Amino acid sequence: MPVTAEFSEELYKRLGHRVADELIDWFNQMDATYRADLEELNELNFARFDAKLEQRIFELRSELHQEIARLETRLVRWMFLFWVGTLGTMVALFRFWAG
Repeated sequence: MPVTAEFSEELYKRLGHRVADELIDWFNQMDATYRADLEELNELNFARFDAKLEQRIFELRSELHQEIARLETRLVRWMFLFWVGTLGTMVALFRFWAG
């Protein structure tokens, strides 16, 4: 929201209306220019931040996928060990009862 510069009546009397109005116009133009520059700078900074955030999210997802793969491998290994243990126990019990 642009701010319009206004001067006191005293300044209008000392400078004259034409000069004071030109000064106000100049201030308003400078304000609009600085606002446009600031808006452009903010957009560039946000785009850079967005790119960094997107890259970091991609890295974290990659790390998460790798960790899940490692956990799956360990889980399958433990499942196999428990399966072999259960099978061994069942064979031993079958031999004990059968024989």
